[in-house]
Amino acid sequence: MDLAWVGGFAVVFAVIGFLEVFDRTSFALIALAARSHPFRSWVGGASAFVLTSTLSVTVGSALSDVLGPSRIGLLRVAGGAFLIAYAAWLYFHPESEEAGREPRTPHTALVTAFVTIFLLELGDTTMIFQIIFVADFGWLIVLVAGALALVTVAAWDCYLGAHLGTRVEPKLLHRVVVAVLTIVGAVTIAYGLAPSAFPTLGLLGPV
Repeated sequence: MDLAWVGGFAVVFAVIGFLEVFDRTSFALIALAARSHPFRSWVGGASAFVLTSTLSVTVGSALSDVLGPSRIGLLRVAGGAFLIAYAAWLYFHPESEEAGREPRTPHTALVTAFVTIFLLELGDTTMIFQIIFVADFGWLIVLVAGALALVTVAAWDCYLGAHLGTRVEPKLLHRVVVAVLTIVGAVTIAYGLAPSAFPTLGLLGPV
């Protein structure tokens, strides 16, 4: 029985989940849950994550078909460059972390969370990585593992928001976010240029 998909699933779930914990979208969802109904905020945020994951694997599959296996490294390099550029933008625009000035009415929590998370997630770190991962692990594994990771983190965010309220300050981890994005972006570029230097990732994909 071929269990290669287990490794791919674990890698996608772990990477997407870890990055989302430190992402601005995560902080925005904490703020949404702190100011409104946490369960409805989770439903709205989770729905947005599933939609963006679907968009990611669709784009990733299309790009993989266009580029072909011999030039797929270009996709990784482009993704890594985007992450580094995004980290630089965040560094010089720290106010961008202050997302989610939304109504506090519980009845609007679901729609507010969906719209906010969807807009923040478009072109964000986790979406870029899902696009990149399609070339290595296939669209189905990336869709299921990525969406499940994001939905799980969303549940944790809403739990924190409900219990910590407005005491959670997104700017506290701003420098950590920038550092993580820069490091991950550099590693992604290195993997795209020299995949043989990352034998572990090479053994896991493609499936």
